Amino acid sequence: MRIRIPFAVSFVFLLLVLAYLGLSSVQNTLINDKVLHYICFFVLTLCFYWVLDTSRRRTLNFTLTVCTFILGIGSEILQGIINNGRTFDPFDILCNILGSLSALGLCAWYHKRMLERKRLARHYHMVAGSDEGEATDLELGEQSSSQNPLPATSTMEAELDNWDEHAEDAWEEEGGDEHAEATTTEESVGNKTPDSGSFGDVGSGAGADEATETGNKRLY
Repeated sequence: MRIRIPFAVSFVFLLLVLAYLGLSSVQNTLINDKVLHYICFFVLTLCFYWVLDTSRRRTLNFTLTVCTFILGIGSEILQGIINNGRTFDPFDILCNILGSLSALGLCAWYHKRMLERKRLARHYHMVAGSDEGEATDLELGEQSSSQNPLPATSTMEAELDNWDEHAEDAWEEEGGDEHAEATTTEESVGNKTPDSGSFGDVGSGAGADEATETGNKRLY
């Protein structure tokens, strides 16, 4: 519960002014006494209603108790008890009650409309926020589905997380095997290269064939 200072100050000022006019011996008024009672309690109730910042029901009940019953009726009873030259008049009480109820009804009606506007505005913001949240979630979902990493990437990250620098890497073993296979292949190719002895054997065979052909020619 919070007190609205401007309305509280206005209410206290009006209450002091009305107390002086009602309980003093001032009798001369420029307007009708009944109309003055009505206007004074209308303005007094109007100010008091907005003093407390609380629920509408509490404000309505509290204003009805303080302004309508205590001040509207009690002031006239106190005025009749005090010997100030003024007499008790039930019509003054009626005018006080009518003025207070008129202001109370007007304030309650406006307060209700104000609360309805606040509820609608809050509901609108909540609905708009939920729609934006759903749209954001949808956009995030689309983005997350389009930006999902490949399984190989996650596997590579897992391997990097579990990698031990002192252990032998598989790629080093594979590279060593490939190097050994390449060396073996080169050696086998080198072994198949003909040597000088084989060239000599081929040369001697060719010379024997030429000598045989020469001997046959001489015989003819």
